[in-house]
Amino acid sequence: MPTSPVVRDAEGGTPTPPAPLPERPTSVTTLSTNQDLDPARLRSAFGIFPTGVVAVAAEVDGRPVGLAASSFTSVSLDPPLVSVNLAVDSKSWPDLRRAAHLGVTILADHHAGVCRQLAGPVDQRFDGLAYAVSEHGALTLDDGLARFDCTVFQEVQAGDHVLVLLELHHVEQVDHAAAGAPLVFHRSGFGKLERPA
Repeated sequence: MPTSPVVRDAEGGTPTPPAPLPERPTSVTTLSTNQDLDPARLRSAFGIFPTGVVAVAAEVDGRPVGLAASSFTSVSLDPPLVSVNLAVDSKSWPDLRRAAHLGVTILADHHAGVCRQLAGPVDQRFDGLAYAVSEHGALTLDDGLARFDCTVFQEVQAGDHVLVLLELHHVEQVDHAAAGAPLVFHRSGFGKLERPA
């Protein structure tokens, strides 16, 4: 049983024994070990956690190149860093990583179709989309909720993905009341946040 230090009375006199600490219940919850951890089960479990969605894009060799990512995370304020996780077999990342600067656009809840398009055939990903390209080649979508101009800070190999840390050089945020809420990816589908009344 745990013990407590000796407690003296207010006058500093004879020590009085402390009241015994209550016994803590010793309940052990065992989780079954799933040694196979098959990808389908993992994908299903990971999908329980909702995320936002961003477009990562740049102009490379005179053409727009980009992809959609649901793993965007803010990392640091000093230096200003964000991250995305990209599959090692991504068709677009080898070209994007050659760009001097990358654009990251936080997609709005009306961008579900845009997100699917950015995950489609490489040469059709920007058909009909309105976008801007910075002098350094960062490409951002015109009607995103926020737009960032970034450079690659570090790449970390992480199994079948690469964790890409991006350093921010410029940020532009639009009026949320006019632009809407962020696009949410959850359980392999798109959803919307319920706006407060």
